Amino acid sequence: MTKNDWLAHLEGLHPKGQAGIELGLERIRKLKAVLGQSEFCPVIIVGGTNGKGSTCAYLENIIDRAGYKVGCYSSPHILDYNERVRLNGRPVDDDTLCAAFARVEAARQQAGDVALTYFEFGTLAAWEVFSAAGVEAAILEVGLGGRLDAVNAYEPDISIVTTVDLDHTDWLGPDRESIGFEKAGIFRAGKPAFCADAQPPQSLLDHAAAIGADLRLIGRDFGFERPNPASSENRLQWRWWCRNGEQVLRRSLAYPGLRGPTQLFNAAVALAALDALTGKLPVTMQAIRPGLIETEIAGRFQVIPGKPAIVLDVGHNPQAVRVLADNLSSMGFFDRTYAVVGMLADKDIAGALAPLKGKVDYWHLATLGGLRGTSAEALAAIIAEQALGGEVCCHPSPQEAMQAAKGLAAESDRIIAFGSFYTVAGALTALRRKA
Repeated sequence: MTKNDWLAHLEGLHPKGQAGIELGLERIRKLKAVLGQSEFCPVIIVGGTNGKGSTCAYLENIIDRAGYKVGCYSSPHILDYNERVRLNGRPVDDDTLCAAFARVEAARQQAGDVALTYFEFGTLAAWEVFSAAGVEAAILEVGLGGRLDAVNAYEPDISIVTTVDLDHTDWLGPDRESIGFEKAGIFRAGKPAFCADAQPPQSLLDHAAAIGADLRLIGRDFGFERPNPASSENRLQWRWWCRNGEQVLRRSLAYPGLRGPTQLFNAAVALAALDALTGKLPVTMQAIRPGLIETEIAGRFQVIPGKPAIVLDVGHNPQAVRVLADNLSSMGFFDRTYAVVGMLADKDIAGALAPLKGKVDYWHLATLGGLRGTSAEALAAIIAEQALGGEVCCHPSPQEAMQAAKGLAAESDRIIAFGSFYTVAGALTALRRKA
């Protein structure tokens, strides 16, 4: 079977295909046991509403620079499934992935044809890849929530919750307290548990205390400082700090490669997590400095070189788009802003678009297909209802929306493509085709 054959098989196991969500750990734990999977190296589980992918990328790059073999499992992918399963920053090849899929399928049939979801099957396969490669560290990104997410079947040495905000409310609950409890489900008794949200929900704090997790909070146990504009400090650097017993460790560092002020939260928690792993996985400043600077990840305020300026961002919920809007404000002056937008129906679309009120001159709206997709016309109705301003044009796909925006934008304009991984994937496809 080819990779595409396998991916079609994975989608066929659940009535909703790739979009199928069925939370719970019983199925994956059963298959994990049949496969004989066990934790053989330090494991870091990263959850949170936003910032997961960036935090994983920092950890992955720094551990790689330190000379270890590191595996990273993240989701969703943008252009190719292999992006989800990486060894030392590089997507695994098709043969390796197919061999892992075959082992999982054999175990699934042995266990009585267990009906795994797309994500559960992929998670088990990723661990098979890491085990076969003999990685010295494994980074697992939560797919949805935390407590009942497939990656939580593995026992972490370190757990990280980046941020807690409203998203996937149908599954995780209607407010930050409900969502915070779900995300805190990746914490473990007696193990370091990090939270990089400056105002963590009480439910997260309470759960950590109830199970006896070693909770470490940004601003209290670790954090960062920006240079004082009035001082003579180097404005090209920031300072990371972390409590170590009675002492406070401080390091001055160049700004991370990923753009935007929120990246200091992600970088700070990644460094704090690595500091907590020093006994098992020591890394030096010689690995940290280039690891932070050289980290790149597609679709996280990714600026495409050239004119007009093009920004790709997978932000799809209110918190993420507020960050996007702040980052856009710091880019400088542009004559006009074109927005290429496609979103899924289970998102807070009105809340996500609100931060861009009055900031977009032309909306190029794209229909996303599939069971969870939203039509361009539905997006247009929300923009009109919310009086967000700007002219609106509807397109059947993100590719066509990006092509239209690119054809109209002048060199002094900018284009932002956001709202979903599918939107960014379509935009990238259109840009590469144009090239």
